[in-house]
Amino acid sequence: METSDAARLREFLDFACHLAELAGKEILPYFRTQVDVHNKAGGGAFDPVTAADRAAEEAIRAEIRRVYPTHGIRGEEHGHERGDSDWTWVIDPIDGTRAFILGQLHWGTLVALNDGRRPVVGVVSQPYVGETFVGSALGAELRGHGAARALRTRACPRLEDAILCATHPGVFADAGERAAFDRVGARARMTRWGGDCYNYALLAAGFVDLVIESSLFPYDVQALVPLIEAAGGLITTWDGAPAQEGGRIVAAGDPALHRLALELLA
Repeated sequence: METSDAARLREFLDFACHLAELAGKEILPYFRTQVDVHNKAGGGAFDPVTAADRAAEEAIRAEIRRVYPTHGIRGEEHGHERGDSDWTWVIDPIDGTRAFILGQLHWGTLVALNDGRRPVVGVVSQPYVGETFVGSALGAELRGHGAARALRTRACPRLEDAILCATHPGVFADAGERAAFDRVGARARMTRWGGDCYNYALLAAGFVDLVIESSLFPYDVQALVPLIEAAGGLITTWDGAPAQEGGRIVAAGDPALHRLALELLA
């Protein structure tokens, strides 16, 4: 990587962390309070949103417009604003709103920067515990509590040794998807439900081996792609295509494990 390209990427990465920090300042006053919860879904479904989600995304959008006015913005709560350049910030102010409203810790702010082809910067921030996972071509690291350490996925080529995670059985759109997940789960050492974006961060840190989900949106996944890839893992759709537009997603810390998961999911 050219020195100028590395400097620009570091600038964007630091700005993404700054955006996550701004979001945290908006979110934390609502955490573990009796915050009002609104349901965005219809037809008996439940898709919660709170004032914390909206305030955080508004703060992020305002700062992007101030610093990079030509960049686009694509977010969960306020949609897609196209910019005058190839760059687009892809944001989810609170990934894991259900965990958030329960006072649980498995939620985070997701910030990605897409260069017009793919996400090149990814940040997963959990402000309550003071952890920020960052990934780009410069590497993957965990920042927090005044220090930073490099992240690396762990070697796990066998499903029989793998820890498999997914947020909830309800992420699978139909019985066929759930059956595909269960084919993998039947061979894994352990399966854990819950976690949202934190599962992927823990995969990058070497504590989880495999995450399989479905029904994800671009703002759910784009920040995860640079993080997992920089840590040595793979994240794709179930048919091996790029993951950035969401849908059926599989992430693995070991390339051999990823290949096995794709075979079973097919």
